[in-house]
Amino acid sequence: MSILIVSTTRDPQKWRRTLMSKNESLDIQIYPDIDRPEDVEFAISWKHPEGLYNDFPNLKVIAPMGAGVNHILKDKDLPEQVRVTRIVDVQLTEDMSQFVLLNCLAVSRNLFTHLQDQSVKLWNTKPYQIPKHTSVGIMGYGVLGQEAGKVLKKNGFEVIGYANSSKIVEGIRVYGEKEQDEFLNNTQILVCLLPVTELTTGILNLDLFRKLKNKAYLINVARGEHLNEDDLLKAIDQDIITGASLDVFREEPLPSSHPFWEHPQIQITPHIASMTDPESVANQLLDNYKRMKNGKALLNEVNTAKGY
Repeated sequence: MSILIVSTTRDPQKWRRTLMSKNESLDIQIYPDIDRPEDVEFAISWKHPEGLYNDFPNLKVIAPMGAGVNHILKDKDLPEQVRVTRIVDVQLTEDMSQFVLLNCLAVSRNLFTHLQDQSVKLWNTKPYQIPKHTSVGIMGYGVLGQEAGKVLKKNGFEVIGYANSSKIVEGIRVYGEKEQDEFLNNTQILVCLLPVTELTTGILNLDLFRKLKNKAYLINVARGEHLNEDDLLKAIDQDIITGASLDVFREEPLPSSHPFWEHPQIQITPHIASMTDPESVANQLLDNYKRMKNGKALLNEVNTAKGY
């Protein structure tokens, strides 16, 4: 029985060393140097080549290296019998929440505008908006969304959430699917933390932007597939929204020719809102590996039909 590590953008040897430090008896193979594909039953994956997992006839479980699973589920040739899990990690959650807070504070205090002014040596005092007068709407109120909501509320922001069903979570109102327009109408800073599904792909579009509060701002830390990029440019150029902070993109790395790079009202970070530390998640991965071998229920298993 073997564990397969597949990563096209992250150092697989670091993951191997971390796992082996927890259990020296592990049999680990690293793509593309596979000599026993029939032995592989458990894969740890990040942005694998589509169709790859059909080469492993006994594969049972795929686990991602990070919080998202859409890079796995978008593979149309994913074997039907394979189960997929997700990572739920305290450090990842804290990092994401702090990054969202950082951007919300920067928006409310006009930091991005002042940085633009500095580049042209413009001294331009401008009144800012304090957090308690700034409504932040979080689309996707799961583990990451709820923690971000708590952190934002603790720092004085007015916070609302959006999920499949309406509810109250620790004093924060969460609007349901049928209340999307009301949620958007009450949102000044929109934070996207949705999973990628057929329904959420392209959800950040011109129609949605028009429903936000006046002078709204977008923060996308979920996935690039959520955003209609042309619509964002139109919305900013037409003063429908004031700008956007983007950490994720449809194509990564973002091509040097992309118009986002030079747009003064778009802030770009290279998918660093939260980054997985192998040491932090290794025990969780190995626990699921043991559960798989013993026929027990997996931790954080994904409903592949729903996409999360």
